[in-house]
Amino acid sequence: MGASLLRLHFHDCFGCDASVLLDDTSSFTGEKSAGANVNSLRGFDVIDDIKTQVENACPGVVSCADILAIAARDAVVALGGPSWNVGLGRRDSTTASKDDATKDIPSPLMDLNDLISAFANKGFNTKEMVALSGAHTTGQARCQLFRGRIYNETNIESNFATSVKPKCPSTGGDSNLSPLDITTNVIFDNAYFKNLVNQKGLLHSDQQLYSGGSTDTHVTTYSNNPTTFYADFASAMVKMGNLSPLTGKSGQIRTNCHKVN
Repeated sequence: MGASLLRLHFHDCFGCDASVLLDDTSSFTGEKSAGANVNSLRGFDVIDDIKTQVENACPGVVSCADILAIAARDAVVALGGPSWNVGLGRRDSTTASKDDATKDIPSPLMDLNDLISAFANKGFNTKEMVALSGAHTTGQARCQLFRGRIYNETNIESNFATSVKPKCPSTGGDSNLSPLDITTNVIFDNAYFKNLVNQKGLLHSDQQLYSGGSTDTHVTTYSNNPTTFYADFASAMVKMGNLSPLTGKSGQIRTNCHKVN
C-alpha cells in the first residue's frame, strides 16, 4: 500500500487538511469523485485502521491530516526511501470540494510548462517539482492514462513501448495496471530518473521532465546521485506537508476520518 498512501497525502495536500478523506454529504460533493481520484485513490481502510488505534490510545488529539502526513513518510521509509521530520498539529477540514481537487491536482497528460505552472501555483520551484515527481519510482498507473503515450509518442524507447502494449490494448482494458518504474517497480530509489534518461517514462507527464527542456539537468542529476534525490525529495515533502494547513482553532479533530464530527 506504500505508493497509495503516499499518493493520498499528495492529493490531500494540494491544503493538508484531510479533506480528501471526506465522503459526500447533502451539503457538498467531496474530492473522492474528482477525476484525479475516482477509481484510483485507495488506502482509506489503512488510514481508518490507524485512526481507530490512535483514538483508542489518545482520543481527540491526532488529526486525520497528521495521520496522512505520517503514513506517507513511513510508507516511503518502508519502501527503502528517505525519512524526514513531519511537523504536526494540522487540523481536519469540515468540508471538501470536488472542484478544487479537479482544478489543483496536476494531470498525467500535462506538458512541461503546465506541470511547472501547476506546481508553481502551490509555491514549488522546478527542481522541487522534479523531485516530487520521483515518487513515481513506486506504484502503478491505469492504461487509460498512458495509452496515448505508448501508441502515439515518438520519444519512447521502442522495446519498452512494445512490452507495455499487451497490458494496455489500443481499445479496452482502461483499468489495467502497469508499473510507473519499469525496473524496480515497488522499492523507492532513483531508477525512475534513469528510466526517463532512457525514454522509458510511462506517463506523458513523466517523460516531459526529460524531453529537451529546462528540467533535463535535474533529471540527469537525480539519475546519477540517489543521495541528492533523497535529500531534495525529503525537503520537498516537508514543504508539501506544510501547504495551507488548518491550525489553532480552525477546523477540528475528526473522530471518524470519513465524516465531520
